[in-house]
Amino acid sequence: MTQGPQSATFGKAERMTSRKLMEQLFSGGGRSMSAFPLRVVFMTIDRAEGDAPVQVLVSVSKRHFKRAVKRNRVKRQIREAYRLNKQILTDALQPTPDKALAVAFLWLADELHGTPDVTRSVVSLLRRMAEKL
Repeated sequence: MTQGPQSATFGKAERMTSRKLMEQLFSGGGRSMSAFPLRVVFMTIDRAEGDAPVQVLVSVSKRHFKRAVKRNRVKRQIREAYRLNKQILTDALQPTPDKALAVAFLWLADELHGTPDVTRSVVSLLRRMAEKL
């Protein structure tokens, strides 16, 4: 099966690994919005050659779920919802090829939610972020 120029994958280049970028994002550099059970913090950054247009971080606090199994399940749900709907953000970034986006998804709830609920929240946040760009 061949896919178009923008395939629905979530590769290593799209993951946020830079500690400096994370600190910049959370030290007041980023804007945030919520759609329960998620909160998103995002900011535009300069895009270097070969960088992904969007770098994503998914965080689920140990305070919400003591067991790693539950934390991992929630992270998997968020990553999958993002992977299937990231086209919303990449389309919004098309007019500015020199800019990229740093995005962090943070889990707010103390209980597990179904995949449709998580997907609905992710899509809502992606659409609102695209409007802000």
